[in-house]
Amino acid sequence: MAIVKLSATERRRLSAFFTCLVLAVLAWIFTTLSNSYNYTVQEVLTYKNAPQKRAFHSLQPDTVKATVQGTGWQMIFSGMREESKPITIDLATLENRNFVVLSSQLKQININKELTQPIIAIDPDTLYFDFSNRLVKKVPVQLMSGLKYRRQFAVSGNIVIKPSFITVSGPADRLKEIKLWRTDSLQVGEISETINTRVNLQSVKEGNLNVYPKTVQVIIPVDEFTEKTLEIPVKLINNHNYDNVKVFPQRVKITFTTSLSRYPDMTEDLFEATADLDLWRDHGYRSLPVKLTRVPPFCKIVKLSPANIDFIIKK
Repeated sequence: MAIVKLSATERRRLSAFFTCLVLAVLAWIFTTLSNSYNYTVQEVLTYKNAPQKRAFHSLQPDTVKATVQGTGWQMIFSGMREESKPITIDLATLENRNFVVLSSQLKQININKELTQPIIAIDPDTLYFDFSNRLVKKVPVQLMSGLKYRRQFAVSGNIVIKPSFITVSGPADRLKEIKLWRTDSLQVGEISETINTRVNLQSVKEGNLNVYPKTVQVIIPVDEFTEKTLEIPVKLINNHNYDNVKVFPQRVKITFTTSLSRYPDMTEDLFEATADLDLWRDHGYRSLPVKLTRVPPFCKIVKLSPANIDFIIKK
């Protein structure tokens, strides 16, 4: 295979030629991409000024194809851009008709968009809506949480949500499906004191629903817990024949955890322990298991001693 040998002068000329060619191509690309073009992007719709007396349901998806005017550079990087600000559509005209013409709102839409890339057309240009009577319903609020407490600390009382019920308005068929409304997840760690904070409600995903209020106050009482031991009497139940029954022992010892603030108030009157005589009569038990039938809220039983009691029936 023949090898072409170039002189130093020829190599310099060839190098200069390719350099000029590359520069020319780059200049052409830069000039071309600096021109203005129309290209299509997907845009998400949000709504404002929804009718207060009419519940509506959009008959098309919440995304549209927007024709945008921009440079070639903007067109190339449009696919790599972060999620843009949604297009906000004014629904004020739905008070007396069932459609909205988007081209009539382009000026207002572009005010909220990047001025270097104005939207010149939207497909579809007209949005249609289905209407039904607007109803109002009150539903309870459900707290969603992920709470982690410091050692020996825990919830010491009922969690308070203010307001505990919120108002939801929308189509009747949709409201039938709504039994409660959840909050955003409240995440707190290393808790050692009462929580008093505001939590957002989960956002509305449908444009034809309204929720009020948008936030609720959450109070979670927290206290340090410690152990306490009491002796309580055992109550005999289901003594249908009124037999003379003696139980041994007559009192059992319970160990439980309670909050420090309620420690002095924890007395034997708040607990109840029972033994069922039917277990002897129907099943032949020779000793009766003790069952705690009443325990104060937010108390945790650690130990019950003894767990079974003996008994004697006098004839």
